[in-house]
Amino acid sequence: MIKTWLYSIRWKFLFYALVSAAVTAATLYMGQLIFNFLVEFQPFRTPFAFLKNKYGSALAYYIAPILFLVLFFVFSNRTVLRLQELEAAVQRIGSGELRNPGELTVSKDELGQAAAGIHEMAGRLSDYLEAITEGLGRIAGGRFDQPIDVDNSYGELAKVAASINEMAAQLYHSIEEERNAEKTKNDLITGVSHDLRTPLTSVLGFLEVIEQDRYQDEVELRHYVAIAYEKAQKLKALIDDLFEYTRINNGLPLELEALDLVGFLRQLAEEFVPHLDRAGMSCRIDAADTPVLIHADGTLLVRSFENLIVNAINYGGQGDYVDIAVHREGGDAVVQIINYGDPIPGRDLPFIFDRFYRGDRSRSSGGTGLGLAIVKSIVEVHGGAITASSSTKRTVFESRFPLAPSM
Repeated sequence: MIKTWLYSIRWKFLFYALVSAAVTAATLYMGQLIFNFLVEFQPFRTPFAFLKNKYGSALAYYIAPILFLVLFFVFSNRTVLRLQELEAAVQRIGSGELRNPGELTVSKDELGQAAAGIHEMAGRLSDYLEAITEGLGRIAGGRFDQPIDVDNSYGELAKVAASINEMAAQLYHSIEEERNAEKTKNDLITGVSHDLRTPLTSVLGFLEVIEQDRYQDEVELRHYVAIAYEKAQKLKALIDDLFEYTRINNGLPLELEALDLVGFLRQLAEEFVPHLDRAGMSCRIDAADTPVLIHADGTLLVRSFENLIVNAINYGGQGDYVDIAVHREGGDAVVQIINYGDPIPGRDLPFIFDRFYRGDRSRSSGGTGLGLAIVKSIVEVHGGAITASSSTKRTVFESRFPLAPSM
């Protein structure tokens, strides 16, 4: 048993000896590599040559890795500290402290260049954010004509600046629309007041004359009554137009049905024959024999085209005809009401569909100033659009409606 134990001990010592020899050899080999590496640098060349010559290569090879480790920890500790500075600066920038990212060691090496880059980046971001803040201040102060400069080199911040500019433009547009709506409302009140007061004053004046018996005979009495009646009729026409305009624009329910515009307008033209005869005019219809179908509220559409035809008769008297053309164009049904009278002045043309616009040609359907505004509202509630063009040859009111889907 003792012999077996001694035999085991011998093999363990042999194993440890081999391991020790291997470690020693590896250490000497690594020491030689590190020695050869360090001796290339001028500060280490002379002392290492002295150690090798005086104490031998083995000692030099042992000292070299120890010195390498010491130098590694000394320099790596400095690098770690600088990396910690950079990390702290990035965290402060991330929390919004762009003006004070902290003290950073700036040098010519890579970490120094990174520190300088962080300083420059923080400064640029801070300057651009300050510009955005100033821009928001201008917007808050109502100066919408001074947008923020959009510098695409700032990436996402540039998108923020562009979005703010877009928001400011939309806000300005909304404010302008609100101002225009307020002005339009005031103009409407002024127009209604004027148009109501003028005939009402006449009605009251003539009724006062009648009530106080200040007429000479029955003939003069009937004359005053006729004038008062005429002015009252104008008042009624204005009130009816106001009511209809408001009703249409407040979203009245439509009773839609399939409507053939060709047959519809032929019938409507027949109803205007007496009116056309009195004006010394006639109506020509240019349309194919095939139906042009749309979905529409016939009662409303009658009012729209009545206004347009009356307008064409009233202002086209110098011509001999009122022309009505109906045709298809793409997915639209197109209706043109054409007269050959004096042209609409160019300064009035863009505004003739505005309610109470005071251009002479905007006064249709009895002169309430709402005729063409009602026409435009009726066309638009049917999903259509209306335009006007005018030259010395002819004036055209063109309405477009979506065609009814094919059955």
